[in-house]
Amino acid sequence: MTSTRVMILGVLLDGPLHGYEVRKTLELWGTQHWANIAFGSIYHALGKMAQEGLLEVAGDSGPPDGRGRTVYVITPQGRAEFDRRLREHWSEIMPIVDPFQVALTFMDRLPKADLLAVVRERTERLRAGFASFERARNAKRAADAPRHVDECLALSAAEYGAQLEWLEQAVARIERDDLP
Repeated sequence: MTSTRVMILGVLLDGPLHGYEVRKTLELWGTQHWANIAFGSIYHALGKMAQEGLLEVAGDSGPPDGRGRTVYVITPQGRAEFDRRLREHWSEIMPIVDPFQVALTFMDRLPKADLLAVVRERTERLRAGFASFERARNAKRAADAPRHVDECLALSAAEYGAQLEWLEQAVARIERDDLP
C-alpha cells in the first residue's frame, strides 16, 4: 500500500469526507513535500479503495445543481489496514532516493569552478528553504492543522540543515583540492 493510500485512510479516520476535502487536508499538511503525494491520484485511490472494501460511499454532498461530491467513510477493514500499515511505516527503513546523491557520485566530472558554483547555488536554495518552512508552519497553525504535522516540517528542516552543513564544509574542501 502506498503512502498516498495510508494518508487518505488516516485523513478519513476523523470522519466522512469527499475527495476535495481529503485533498485540501493533505495540501494543508504539506504532504506533497514529504510523502510524495500526487494530488491527481487521490480521486482514483478513493475509488479503488472503495472497490477493495477499505472505504465505503456514505453519500453525496454538494450544491443542488446536481454536481454532488462522493463522500467516503473508512470501513473497519480500512481501519485495520491503516493500523497495520502505520506500524509498518514506523519500522521500515527505506533509502531516500535523492538526485543530490547522484550528483555527489559524479562530482569529479565537473571542473572545480563549476562544482563550486553548483555547491554554492544549492547552499542558497537550502537557506531559502528554511524561510519557506517557517511560512508553512505559520500557515498550518492559522488553519488549525494538528500540531504534530509540524514535526514533518521539523524533520525536513533538520535534513536541510545536515545538507547545508555538509555543503558549507565541502566548499572549503573543494577550494583546498581535498574534494573530489
